[in-house]
Order: sequence, then structure tokens, then C-alpha cells
Amino acid sequence: MPETGRTTALLPGAGHAPDPGSEPPAGGVRPLSAAAPGVRRTVSPLARQADRDRRLDPEAVEAITEAGFPRHFVPRRFGGTAGTFTDFTEAVTEVAQGCAAAGWCASLFASHARLAAYLPAAGQEELWANGPGARVSAGFVPGDSAAPAPGGWTLNGTWNYISGVDFADWVLVSAWEPDPAEKRLRFFAVRRQDCEVRDTWFTVGLRGTGSRTIVLEDVFVPRERTFAQAVLLAGTAPETAPARCHDVPFRLVNGLTMVTPALGAATGALHAWSEWIARRTEVLMGRTVRAGEKASVQSALARSSAAVEAAGLLIGRIAGEADAGAGSVPRNHRDFAVVAESLTDAVDRLQRESGARGQMEGAPVELAWRDVHAAASHAALQFDSNAAVYARHVFGGGPYGTKEESSHG
Repeated sequence: MPETGRTTALLPGAGHAPDPGSEPPAGGVRPLSAAAPGVRRTVSPLARQADRDRRLDPEAVEAITEAGFPRHFVPRRFGGTAGTFTDFTEAVTEVAQGCAAAGWCASLFASHARLAAYLPAAGQEELWANGPGARVSAGFVPGDSAAPAPGGWTLNGTWNYISGVDFADWVLVSAWEPDPAEKRLRFFAVRRQDCEVRDTWFTVGLRGTGSRTIVLEDVFVPRERTFAQAVLLAGTAPETAPARCHDVPFRLVNGLTMVTPALGAATGALHAWSEWIARRTEVLMGRTVRAGEKASVQSALARSSAAVEAAGLLIGRIAGEADAGAGSVPRNHRDFAVVAESLTDAVDRLQRESGARGQMEGAPVELAWRDVHAAASHAALQFDSNAAVYARHVFGGGPYGTKEESSHG
């Protein structure tokens, strides 16, 4: 059998030199990826129920939290790990093999906490006042209205696709500043209790993420709980000596948040399909043969396993370079889109070779097939727009500054 169940073979980023500011504990153990197999064992039997309920089971959320995903990128001064992207991608991939929706929420709870580290110091202290395990959801599509108010801003409007919001403590939302001279995007940290949540998440894939809609009515956000998009894009946290994970341009690593759960889902599907197809028999020309003897099945196995492994290598390279203080935004844009496309192609092949049985609920690839397609449809992973970013860089006239365009540090 192919070694499709081992994420470490797919993510070789551990070969990169560790960041002195994000060193693992003694013995070289990566805390998040070490805890991830236990999370996978918890969420795997709950995946089908999450798909039906359109939200995670509280037991799954508790496992994600206890494993350390929400605190993985939290600054150490608040008790967080300030961990590496390599550890993050390995752990998310592991969890998503058991449940793509759980992997997605684990990925976002970690990534959104990293973004919260760009709040002013007073805002960070408020957000993590009760410990580094606060769960942060986010809405990056700008909402309706942000109006200046004494000491801060007042928010009104609707924000869609807030994954894991049912279990969040805080929500980061974005809105345009009402300056007619210059459109500037600003992010705001809002207490979950100040949000009205509407059940609008009816979708084909990633149903278990519970990516619902929130409504804010005259919610005041003090200025210490906001930061400008320019701060996020520059990737410099407001502290004297930020950890490596907080000194990374947003666009260099943002795609990891979406493609890594898709990698885990595709890896899990490949493993399950390989075991299932190896046991199947078919009658061809009056002769009973093993399905694995068919050329089309062998081709699907070879192509899909290579596509999944190549996707893992690209993700590992991106994560490792970010940990080492290097990387290229245009190249990463290209590779995020390539990974998304490769993973959808991989599960498509497996689904086609599953026959009519593969369309039934509970088939080896059916749920992962839906989830991978849902993840790959994210606006940040669209091939043409990401290809345009890369082409502008290669042909000249790229939109990025020096720090974002190539290696940084």
C-alpha cells in the first residue's frame, strides 16, 4: 500500500533551519504537530455529523483548543507559542485528514490569532486577558460601515463567511474607512457577544465549518482594538522584538490557511480510497478481476498520489522559507493556486474511479471531494488572479515593495 497516511512524508519543511525566536522545546518536539494525531482521532468519527449539523461538535472544538491551535501564533508574553509555520502546516494537515472542516477551523483559529498580534499592545492585552487560548474568527470581505467615534469607531453592517463563529471569543472584521480622499481598509476586533449570528451557511462542501453571517448594530470598537490594513500587509507586529511568525507579510503566507486543510483532506481521501479500491473486485469480460489491476485505477493512483505529494512539498517549502525569514509573495501566490488546482484534480480522479458507489454518502472520497472543492474555490486561491500577480513580477511592473516581493527579514 502507498504511504498516503503519513503527513511527515508530504511536508519536508523540517529541513529548514529553525528560527531562533521560534525554537521548539528541548528534544526538537513540535508541540502542535505532536498533539495533532490526538485531535485527528477525536474529530474523525465526528466528521459526518459535523457535515450534517453544518458546524463542529463541541468535542472537536475542545480538542482543537486543548491541542494549542488558538495559541500557536499568540505572542509568548501572553503565554502563546509564537510557533512556526512548518509546525502549523504539519498539524493542520494531520487534523484535516480526519475532518476537513475541523482542519479548516483549526487553521483559521491559529491564523486569525496571528493577525490579532497586529493590534496595538493595549488591544492585545484585552483580547488575551483570559489566556492565549481565546478563539478568534474573522471576516475579511469588508462589511458595510465604519464611522469614526470619540476614542474609536462605530460599526454597522453584515459580514459573511465567519468560520467557527459559534465557538469564537472574538471576531476580526474589516471595513473601509470613510475617507473620500483615500480608500483605506481597517480591521476591528469585536467581542463575540456583541455579534448577532445568522444561520446562512448552506453549501456543498466544508459544511462543518459553520461559516455563518454576523450582524453588528452600533457596536463601538475602541481604537486600541483596530489596525490598518497597511500594518498587516507590511507584516511587522507592534512590539520591540516580534517573533519570526509576526514579522511576515500577510500575502506571503495567507494562502497556507486555506490550502493546508485541503491538503489534509486530499491526503485522507487518497489513503481511504487506496485501501478501499484494493479490496474491490469487478467482472470484466466474464472474468473477476481486482479493481487495482485496471489501468485506469493504477493511473489514478499514480497521478493523484504524485499530485498530493507535490502539493505537500510546495506547502512545506513555503512554510519553511517563512520560518527562515525568506520567500517570495508572487511565487507563493502562484504556488497556492497550483496547489489548490492540483488537489482538486487529485480528488476528481479518485472520485471518477470510484464508480457509482463513489457518489453515495459515506463513500471513501465523497466528503473529501466536496470539501477540497469548497476550499479551492476561495477567492485567494483563484488561478488567473494569482497567475497575474506572478506574471507582473516576472515581466515587470509588479505591485509589491521590496520586503513583500522577495526575501525579507
